[in-house]
Amino acid sequence: MIESSGRCFASRLVVVAAAALMFVVVLPACKRKAPAVDPGYLADLEKWRVERLAELTSENGWLSVVGLSWLHPGENRFGSDAGNEVVLPGKGTPALAGTIELRQDGAVLLHPRSGTGVTVGGSPATERVLASDRTGKPDVVAVGSVRFYLIERGGKLAVRVKDPHSVRRVGFGGIRYFSVDTAYRVEGALERYPSPREVAVATVQGPEQKMLAPGIVRFQLGGRSLALEPFVSSPDDTSFFFVFRDATSGSETYGAGRFLDAPAPEPGSTRVVLDFNRAYSPPCAFTPYATCPLPPRQNELPVRIEAGEKFSGAH
Repeated sequence: MIESSGRCFASRLVVVAAAALMFVVVLPACKRKAPAVDPGYLADLEKWRVERLAELTSENGWLSVVGLSWLHPGENRFGSDAGNEVVLPGKGTPALAGTIELRQDGAVLLHPRSGTGVTVGGSPATERVLASDRTGKPDVVAVGSVRFYLIERGGKLAVRVKDPHSVRRVGFGGIRYFSVDTAYRVEGALERYPSPREVAVATVQGPEQKMLAPGIVRFQLGGRSLALEPFVSSPDDTSFFFVFRDATSGSETYGAGRFLDAPAPEPGSTRVVLDFNRAYSPPCAFTPYATCPLPPRQNELPVRIEAGEKFSGAH
């Protein structure tokens, strides 16, 4: 369980997030007369920001990720020794805690060393097959202060390592935002492809990821005609996922781009609401051990999207 100090830390950040939202709404009034914003909209946005911050700073959030190791066929040693294929940097971790065997048939076997305190799902570990996140619920292996599990990306397997005491999590200073501006909440129209297209999406590290693109969403912003291609996990998905870059990327916002979620159109409709006040930084903005998709060329917007999350430059 997370220590009480960790809970207080996350709670303080939640309070800071709520206060920060109110601050950024009021501050622009000193520069220009901002249009009135519906209180209900602000309350809903504040709730979303608080929940995102709580998830990010939780002991299982992205700030706790401290390692990513791609497995090679055969034995992969794990432990604190820097010469291991899977290095576990947490406190109290044995130099060699065991091995992870990637077999030719794709199965992954855990071989823990006796006396090292390795557990799986909270129980003492024995030799066993490990499930990856492809099943939706990977087996979580713990040793010392760290835990790890298998992820599968593009047909390749890797070990993702988390430590609730990571420097990034403990020293996190919160999220900064652009001022809330409802001009960046726009309605677009989906131009559907004859059938969803499977596209190969480049990532920050690791293999390309296969995603489905249902069409193109066209919209107007600041008098300009723009378009973004959304991704879905399946043809009947009820949510669109956008990966985009704009003219603020690399300066005010994360250089590799930002993410945005939006409800998919209702059956028989093409209407898509894009609220860039909810644009958020990808996991790789908070840890170098994430496999983030990169924006496709058609999602590089030639305008400044001065809404949503900024980037502190900490990573």
